[in-house]
Amino acid sequence: MVRYYAKVDRKLKELEVPEDGCWINISPPFSHEELEEIALQFDIPLDFLTDSLDIDERSRYEREDDIRLIVVNTPILNETEEENDAIYITVPIGIIMVAGYIITITSYENPVLQSFLDDKVRHFNPDDESGFVLHMMEQNVYRFLTCLKKLNLKRNLIEKELYDSSRNRELKQLLSIEKSLVYFVNSLSANELLKMKMKRTDFLNIRDDEDKSDLFEDIIIDNSQALEMANIYTNILNGTMDAYGSIISNNLNITIRRLTTITIILMVPTLVASFYGMNVPLPLQGKSYAMAVIFGVSIVFSLLVAWYFQRKRLF
Repeated sequence: MVRYYAKVDRKLKELEVPEDGCWINISPPFSHEELEEIALQFDIPLDFLTDSLDIDERSRYEREDDIRLIVVNTPILNETEEENDAIYITVPIGIIMVAGYIITITSYENPVLQSFLDDKVRHFNPDDESGFVLHMMEQNVYRFLTCLKKLNLKRNLIEKELYDSSRNRELKQLLSIEKSLVYFVNSLSANELLKMKMKRTDFLNIRDDEDKSDLFEDIIIDNSQALEMANIYTNILNGTMDAYGSIISNNLNITIRRLTTITIILMVPTLVASFYGMNVPLPLQGKSYAMAVIFGVSIVFSLLVAWYFQRKRLF
């Protein structure tokens, strides 16, 4: 689906046909033939469009003549989430700057682009190519930070549930969070490297614009903060899972030890009864009070064994 947008009276308006300075957004569903038509219409390499649809494409930039491509990774909710799958995954957004237009393309519905479509981002204008790209990068970093906070909140809630139980369900949820953080760390690292290269080569031609340069610097700092948060949450989660693995193993050992202790205590009366079940002469045979004595001796020995285990803190 190809749509055209422009800012009119400070509001985003959809256009019927592309105009100079408009934003062309390509979102699913679309066919390969449509991409070929767009590439031919705007005279851009087809690879610029198809590369942006590869979920494994790393963040990078490329220039061919006067056409510039930026591929940046962004987090989205994993809608096909199954057990043990990551809660969030990262997918690329392709930003193509061609004379008079700026084109965005992605293979998934993307919250970052949706925030622009819903006109929730202030002070952006598709006619200002470099400014629009900076605003998209800024919203992308904010999206990472928001998702990181949600993952950390979910981790805290799962940990509280694990205090009361040691079920596999909670551990599997922690594993899903860990996978999401791995995606985030890799994508944020690639995004940071991309932005540093763009700044060094002045890919957006903003070196002489102090406001945009400062904004780009702030975006790089925020991206570094998000990367540091992702690394911290990953380390905390790894430590948490290791700790709970040890706790579960220790609880299992305690349970087995208690069961073993109970078995030993119950073995004492069984042993006494076994002796008096033999066909050999034994004390108290034929006495009316023999049964009471045997029960009493069994109980006394069982209590002594239980007291010994209690003293040694084995029970």
